[in-house]
Amino acid sequence: MNLNQVTVPSLDLSRSVVFYQTLGLRLIVNALPHYARFECPDGNSTFSIHLVEQLPTGEGVYVYFECDDLDDHVKELQSKGINFQLNPTDQPWLWREARLKDPDNNQLILFHAGENRRNPSWKIQ
Repeated sequence: MNLNQVTVPSLDLSRSVVFYQTLGLRLIVNALPHYARFECPDGNSTFSIHLVEQLPTGEGVYVYFECDDLDDHVKELQSKGINFQLNPTDQPWLWREARLKDPDNNQLILFHAGENRRNPSWKIQ
């Protein structure tokens, strides 16, 4: 089994498409106003957004995007007007993370973990 895509809700796909393109995703399905799908610049995963009448309440889903050049990528996005709630920070679980929200308040984490992404020292053997 392999993860193909993650889909998040949006009240305004036109606005969200621009946001995710600014993050660096490549639009591959444009079925506005109801649906849009992107390819990630690295790997084979895709990411999509779909129109909803109401956003979910609570914390929602956390979506993680891996970046080898996290600090430089965050600086580039900030220069394009993207705001972060947390700048790149080393976490106790051995990942470096930057956190932001999309226009619909979906929680996004850009991170770099290197070998610790799949093989932390506490991994079950």
